[in-house]
Amino acid sequence: MNTRRHFLRSSTALIALPFLESLGFRRFASAQPLPPTPPKRLLFLSFGWGVTEEIWYPDIRTPGADYTLPEALEPLAAHKNDFSILQGLWNRNSDEGHDGSSRWLTGADRHAMGLTAFNSISADQVAAAQLGMETRFNSLQISSNQTERNISGVDGHGGPMAWDASGKPLGGEFGPVALFKRLFAQDNTPLEKQQAMLARGQSVLDTVLENARQLQGKLGKEDNDKLGEYFESIRNIETRLGKEKKWLGVQPPKAPVAEPDASLEGFEEIKMTYSLMLAAMQTDSTRVMTYRQPVEPLLRSIGVKVTGHGISHYIAAKGEHLDGSQRRDKAQSQLLAHLLTQLKSTKEPDGSSLFDHCTVVYGSNIRTGHLLDNCPTIVSGRGAGIQLGKNLVLPKNTPLCNLWLTLLQRSGVKVDKHGDSTAPLDTILA
Repeated sequence: MNTRRHFLRSSTALIALPFLESLGFRRFASAQPLPPTPPKRLLFLSFGWGVTEEIWYPDIRTPGADYTLPEALEPLAAHKNDFSILQGLWNRNSDEGHDGSSRWLTGADRHAMGLTAFNSISADQVAAAQLGMETRFNSLQISSNQTERNISGVDGHGGPMAWDASGKPLGGEFGPVALFKRLFAQDNTPLEKQQAMLARGQSVLDTVLENARQLQGKLGKEDNDKLGEYFESIRNIETRLGKEKKWLGVQPPKAPVAEPDASLEGFEEIKMTYSLMLAAMQTDSTRVMTYRQPVEPLLRSIGVKVTGHGISHYIAAKGEHLDGSQRRDKAQSQLLAHLLTQLKSTKEPDGSSLFDHCTVVYGSNIRTGHLLDNCPTIVSGRGAGIQLGKNLVLPKNTPLCNLWLTLLQRSGVKVDKHGDSTAPLDTILA
């Protein structure tokens, strides 16, 4: 099978290149009945603290294509036919104020979980397990330049967006510089040394697993449950080692963009991160990404002095809280418009665009204040065959996980259920 991947060889390394027409893609494609279909990509973009609901949502009385674009989304006017707003979605198990952003992609019921579990697998990781097999990274998790481990101070309660099968958070890249280096930093470690390091890592894992298995028969049920989570973590490490072994000696691709300035913050930081996400798709480094877009740094960069938490309570406070909330919404729409423009203008080897094979979800787990129904949700890109250019009004309190299930299935992921999903959203399909 021709993978459409080309390499430069030296005596010690291979350098993976992006898919380039001049390296024979067109010659390969012309020999086939139809050109190979570019891969599907999924981007999950989230922000904390919700939106200014009075100017963000279209009127539910005008569903379909003839709705009036709300003030907060006016910067997206040039792309109005290329995204849809979905109304009526919620995560019914997120029921406590700002809490729940970390369950935006999982739909997990925190009340039903045992003491050893905090979450369940997120939609991006369901996708990554299948769409990430051929790429260097199964998925990429991206956060702000500002270390957001102080989760209540930057983006709302919750922290990470990506969670593995055992409900444990996945680490990610903090800021554009870290993301750039993750994608494009060359590894000059001699191949023999890389092989030895991987062998040592596997040896340590083998020893740990053997000791854990011997211990398993001596434990009670609760301890065995904890040990089960431990085994899951070990399996995740084994998977990562296997991926590293597969790509051993294959250097990252040459960066199609310059290394970003470490001082970027807020608006420009988000803009650069979007460009790097585009570069990750161009080089087929990954096909699944999550980005927890920063709010506090964005507010500072556009001159808003109220905190992210403060503007989420603009209904009671009014004044500068309301003004800050509105300005944030418009800035976020400007940034999303910039990303969509890039996706449309970046060509695939077969002449289509990244936009044609990508699905972009943009939203938050919270509407505003402590209101968690009607999660603000925008879907764009043609990758999943969703109706675009419409105000899609769904029945009130439709499970948000129904959307995740739909997008997963339409992106080629074999899955029958996700979180608290009840059925795919067939009514939103093109």
